[in-house]
Amino acid sequence: MTLAIAPSETSPVPLSDLVARDAREFGVYARTGGWAFGLMVARSVRPGGQSASETPKVSAKEFAELAGCSPERVMRYYKAWDRAADDGLVPHFEALTPGQEVQLPDADVWLSYYVSRSGATSERGTAIAEAAEAEGIRPTKALEVAENPTALRAAILADPSTARAARRALLDRVGDDPELQAELARDIVRADDLKKAVASESRAADRIGYVRQIAESGQIRTPAGQTVDAPADLRQEAERHLSLIDGLDEDEDTGEWASEAYDTLRTLVAETVEADPELRVTERRTRFYSSVQKATRAFEELTFDDAREFYEDDMVQRLEELQRAVATCIEALRGARVNHPLD
Repeated sequence: MTLAIAPSETSPVPLSDLVARDAREFGVYARTGGWAFGLMVARSVRPGGQSASETPKVSAKEFAELAGCSPERVMRYYKAWDRAADDGLVPHFEALTPGQEVQLPDADVWLSYYVSRSGATSERGTAIAEAAEAEGIRPTKALEVAENPTALRAAILADPSTARAARRALLDRVGDDPELQAELARDIVRADDLKKAVASESRAADRIGYVRQIAESGQIRTPAGQTVDAPADLRQEAERHLSLIDGLDEDEDTGEWASEAYDTLRTLVAETVEADPELRVTERRTRFYSSVQKATRAFEELTFDDAREFYEDDMVQRLEELQRAVATCIEALRGARVNHPLD
């Protein structure tokens, strides 16, 4: 069917047949895009700053009216061509005249310059397009996903690989997004299964950290809190377990491996302490002194101003027993001083 297009009343000069033809073809194929249609816009729409009397080209608004589409759609083609011209792929608008044919780049290249969605012009759309380019994918694909969260949710729910990709993306973003970080933390706390899983993973991470510290620093921390050099065989055992853990695939559960490594090294540390008489005595002394300090702090934090209000016989009895135990302890320490006088 042939459409009769009347000259625009706003045009100061008669409408060019070549411009009208481009407008008709653009209207039919506006949704498919491509370099050929970008050329129609580039050679028929006059650049900004150029008056109607200087060229047979028309404004983007007039071209859109002739094509039967929106000016915004025309301008997306216009801007795509402009970006490609800046990169030297196609001629600039000023070098083109209506009906002129030029050699066009490969069709696949068009997608890296043209974004079909109006959201791409927003700050959000620009950020999405830039991120897509950084990942080596077409901006149109990323924008399509961003505009259809329901489809994204369906893909995550149905496909494990999509879910893993989403998880990695969230982890990459969470460090720079405090709000998202807080939201995820709240979600985890409110979900019992997730909370238990996080606690389990945290415990595994702490145990792996214990093994890694021994393997890398060559030092052990005894149960009483002393830091001493690890025997060579103990450090080698830590390195062996760490190598096994680091060699696990990303999707393998490290919990069991971490527990085995941790339990093994804790046993070896205890055996190391027991095998060294001097270290064993120091360990016992350290543990004893630590217990005395904790008991002292506990009593220092007590206040007795309101003791009359919560007096109970069993509480007094417990304290009297404690008093006798403290007296016995002091007596034993004084006896030890007599038997082993300090220099």
